[in-house]
Amino acid sequence: MNNWRLLDTGPETAVGNIAIDSALLKARSLDLTRNTLHFLQYSPAAALVGYFQSVGQEVRQEFCRQHGIEIQRRITGGGALYFDEPHLGWEIIADKKDFGFRVDEMSRRISAGVIAGLGLLGIEAEFRPRNDIEVGGRKISGTGGVFDGDAMLFQGTLLVDLDVESMIKVLRIPTEKLTAKGLESARERVTSLREEMGRLPSIEEIKDALRAGFESTLGVTFTDGGMTAEEKSFMAEFEQEYRQDSWINLIEEPPEEHLILRSALKVDGGLIRTAVSIDSRRRRLKYALITGDFFVNPRRTVFDLEAALKNVPLDEVEGIIRGFLEEKQPDLGGLTAADFAAAVGAAISKTDLVRYGIGLKEANSVFTVNGSFEEAVDVCSLLLLPYCAKLVDCDYREVDGCDQCGKCSIGDAYQMAEEMGLKVITIHNYEHLRDTLWACRESGVKSYIGCCCEAFFVKHQLTFREVGIPAALIDIEKDTCYELGSEEEAYNGHFENQTELKLGLLETVLRNIREARVARM
Repeated sequence: MNNWRLLDTGPETAVGNIAIDSALLKARSLDLTRNTLHFLQYSPAAALVGYFQSVGQEVRQEFCRQHGIEIQRRITGGGALYFDEPHLGWEIIADKKDFGFRVDEMSRRISAGVIAGLGLLGIEAEFRPRNDIEVGGRKISGTGGVFDGDAMLFQGTLLVDLDVESMIKVLRIPTEKLTAKGLESARERVTSLREEMGRLPSIEEIKDALRAGFESTLGVTFTDGGMTAEEKSFMAEFEQEYRQDSWINLIEEPPEEHLILRSALKVDGGLIRTAVSIDSRRRRLKYALITGDFFVNPRRTVFDLEAALKNVPLDEVEGIIRGFLEEKQPDLGGLTAADFAAAVGAAISKTDLVRYGIGLKEANSVFTVNGSFEEAVDVCSLLLLPYCAKLVDCDYREVDGCDQCGKCSIGDAYQMAEEMGLKVITIHNYEHLRDTLWACRESGVKSYIGCCCEAFFVKHQLTFREVGIPAALIDIEKDTCYELGSEEEAYNGHFENQTELKLGLLETVLRNIREARVARM
């Protein structure tokens, strides 16, 4: 069917737009409508989390409440986004057979229409896997999709006039306070039509260009039309459902008073966050919560996987995950069954830290890479420390070394390490970390320990992993650069705040290194 409907619902509330999405998809799945190109806008502004994400993890809820910003859950996966009134949303609702059955195939083919439309506006854009459209290496549109029976909905946002400051206040990027450098860092990663065109185009101009772009790439024509009676009825039903807290908080953070073990695995296909509850006595997994920034279709695959993992023996978890995903054959959007098994396994493996004198409450502050905790401490010869834990006005703040004056936690760490004959290196910026790790590999370092905040480890996990050296990293505390919105300053080695090492936990880790040495004698 080459004649498609063009539906323009105009500015709508967040709950209204999400309800319209579900209504259009349901109607198409029941073959009640034809393929459709849908344009939409949000009024008021909205914070939208992906289907598999936790609102508490991704959105600054108090800021949104104070500024009248709606919070909603999309029916598609992917990361959280801030959608203010200038932005334009576009969606393709169609029969799956017209586009193939994999998200990556749909992404490329449908994104080609947006790229063609941008070309008509004088903007040279290109597709960036997994799901972005970029201009000169900067994101201008993100995309995502979902299936319902034989129907699909594939949607994207087009950044028209970007308000970076509001975006990083609304979303947990993370940053708490704004700086000129922090804003500039965000602007370096995204762009907008206004910036690329040197003017603010009218919304009708943008819609006309996208319409022409889709017509040329898909080989279809569009006829203007409104929502059908059936779609309006579906919308009303969905709107009632999506107003409920049970939908918005479909995925909740486990209560802090419950002891939960966590992990975060970053791979090329996305970021998988896992929280597990363990029955240590019976060696069983009580439940696993799997969230993050990724795409999976059908949507309920993750929930069904979580159900399959309830109250199962720990030694069967990996097999259950692999068997479940192999049987269901979902579209994992670039991830693999091994990735999900590794993510859940990383959280479960923290129970092993008890054997090394690390309590389960402390276990979430230890991150291992390229091997187990035992491998990290077995032949450890190096301790890496962050410069940000030194006094801000210390003579050693931006150089290696420490005079052990006793005024900060770094001095105690140096003393403990030197008593064991460990080499200590203060890391001053990201490039220094990368160069140091590769130099360690070349010099034959077998394993190392280090201190860094969890946000830094997650962001640069691929760098730690690619070096291939087993390591145990210990979280730091007290106003890190990520919490203060000073990531860019820290990246360049100029973070003007003092953090603290978790000396008690570090001492426990060092004791295990000492015991491993004794055992080898």
